[in-house]
Amino acid sequence: MRYLPQTANARKEMLKAVGVSSIDELFQDIPKTAFVDGLVDLPKHQGEIEVDRDLSAMAAKNMNADDVPFFLGAGVYNHHIPASVDYIIQRSEFLTAYTPYQPEIAQGTLQVIFEYQTFISKLTGQDIANASLYDGSTAVSEAALMAMRITRRNKVAIGTVLNPEYRKVLNSYMSNYEEREVFEGDPDGDTACVIVQSPDFFGSPHKYDKWRKKCDEVGALLVVVVTEIVSLGLLPAPLEADIVCGESQSIGIPMSYGGPHLGFFACKQKYLRQVPGRLCGMTKDADGRRSFVLTLSTREQHIRREKATSNICTNQGLCALAFTVHMALLGEDGFKRLALLNHQAACRLAEAVSCIDGVKILNDRFFNEFVIELPKPSSIVVEDLATCGIIGGYALDDNQLLIAATEMTTDDHIEEFVNTLSEIL
Repeated sequence: MRYLPQTANARKEMLKAVGVSSIDELFQDIPKTAFVDGLVDLPKHQGEIEVDRDLSAMAAKNMNADDVPFFLGAGVYNHHIPASVDYIIQRSEFLTAYTPYQPEIAQGTLQVIFEYQTFISKLTGQDIANASLYDGSTAVSEAALMAMRITRRNKVAIGTVLNPEYRKVLNSYMSNYEEREVFEGDPDGDTACVIVQSPDFFGSPHKYDKWRKKCDEVGALLVVVVTEIVSLGLLPAPLEADIVCGESQSIGIPMSYGGPHLGFFACKQKYLRQVPGRLCGMTKDADGRRSFVLTLSTREQHIRREKATSNICTNQGLCALAFTVHMALLGEDGFKRLALLNHQAACRLAEAVSCIDGVKILNDRFFNEFVIELPKPSSIVVEDLATCGIIGGYALDDNQLLIAATEMTTDDHIEEFVNTLSEIL
């Protein structure tokens, strides 16, 4: 058995160790309908040239966001990435630095992570930030677990419209604990935290003073979620929050069909020991030279299991590097300018869409995406727009459509979208 290195005796011993007599008994809880009957129907082997042609032909069937008018947001955003980002992240000091566990050979990686943490801390107005998490959804779930550890409570309140994918991941995390509950509404005395997304999933920004007051009244923590980090270039930093987390994909990271992404996590200094993942710090070596080290790593691989705050096993090092390079290129003024360009593009889109008969904008305010109400089902409209070569947005329930604009959205794109949508409706 070329691809099964264990011998028959070795497999027999393993089955005996777990208390079953056969492979079939080991998998008895899996429904029979989930098993594949016979070989998988895949093409037979080909040469590299032929495989490359076939895969290229398959890829050509996709609509690329850079090639068509694109108005899809909903937590992942189409932004420009300077060519210099890709060049810099391939430099040898980053490619050859294997892991932050070995500071003597990973100074390039460690310095970038430290700078990434500094950027996130400044953007969110928080005291500290970790070295990143997998994505926004896991960051939110880790924030909820952290709040539960701090408050010793078991309920999580959702205060504004949370990204549905984030909600699913949060529910998945909480399903492992029978006594834990996620609900929508105001907090009570058993609530560990209130999660407020701003801008929310429908694109509306929120003030935090109301939620801060409600949290203080019951002793809960305030968790602010940001899925479009560019919005922090125009909107005030969530200083009222205890924890700020979300998604950093918009800076330096392509959409890539949904991943990999870059979850960020920041909080107040007093919660340092409860932060999931790892933190990098700056110090001096024996010769007094500036150096960078892995300062804190709170998972069970490094400390006693009962002391671990998370089983998050790594940070998104390459994505954090790309984010840091892009942010360094933008600078503070450039980041604010980028945010302004996004908002201006969304305003032009809203003005144009509002002129279509039967279309209504449902947001009172927005940053770079908003919801429109259509005279026909939004799912059908999205399909019709795709047939016309336009990626038209995220279909919500019934007749509502969530659309976004970024600095990549041109006036020609808006005109084509409005004209085509008018014809479809």
